[in-house]
Amino acid sequence: MGNYPADSETAAPAVNGVQSVDRAVSVLEILAQRGEAGVSEVAAEMDVHKSTAFRLLGALEARGLVEQTAERGKYRLGFGIVRLAGAVTGRLDITQQGRPVCERLSGEIGETVNIAVLQEHHAVNLYQVRGPGAVGTHNWVGQLTPVYATSSGKILLAHLPEKERAAVLAESGTQKLTPHTLTSRTELEKNLAEARERGYVVALEELEVGLHAVAAPIRSRDGEVIAALSASGPTYRFTEERMHELAPVLIRGAEEISRRMGCLG
Repeated sequence: MGNYPADSETAAPAVNGVQSVDRAVSVLEILAQRGEAGVSEVAAEMDVHKSTAFRLLGALEARGLVEQTAERGKYRLGFGIVRLAGAVTGRLDITQQGRPVCERLSGEIGETVNIAVLQEHHAVNLYQVRGPGAVGTHNWVGQLTPVYATSSGKILLAHLPEKERAAVLAESGTQKLTPHTLTSRTELEKNLAEARERGYVVALEELEVGLHAVAAPIRSRDGEVIAALSASGPTYRFTEERMHELAPVLIRGAEEISRRMGCLG
């Protein structure tokens, strides 16, 4: 903070800590590539002393990220890696299972189709297919968007438990992004209740002037809403009337992805 010179006594541990993290990741990458390796092999690959490689492997073993094989001295990736990977595999599955549906819908609807999930108090877009008329459309993949001002965010909000929804909205706030953004909690809750009843929600220039969007929920195997499928386009072409007409198409697409994710409902 500020322009003060770094204190050597505090700066050194920070640098060493970053170096240790970098080296630990390198160990995991080596084991992922080789399948298994001994301390000497890891040390040689990283160009570090054997004692350093041994300490790194020991720390990773303590966390279950690596394990020793039956042959003493050899290491391989441990099941702790699966625990970490489990945090993202669901999202990767949604993208994989949703890809063909999004590609088909972008042609049927003629607009850009996105899959988004909730990340803290944002809706983050994981996958996008541009429609035939969407030349020069903004790439939303990886973008964090306000939950209260987007169709994806609103459909995700609508299916959160009341207390959780209140916490997300408290964290995000409701800033007036356009003259049409819903910032009144009462007005927003009414909109979300309609979304639950209809099975979809529209956003009318609430994020950007000139942009309309509609979204439907994607459900997991147990029926929980885990993502949103949306279509968006310019207001002059993707009118409110057209969005309501095409909503059943989008809902069917979301239901198809849900079935691909194992949802039987």
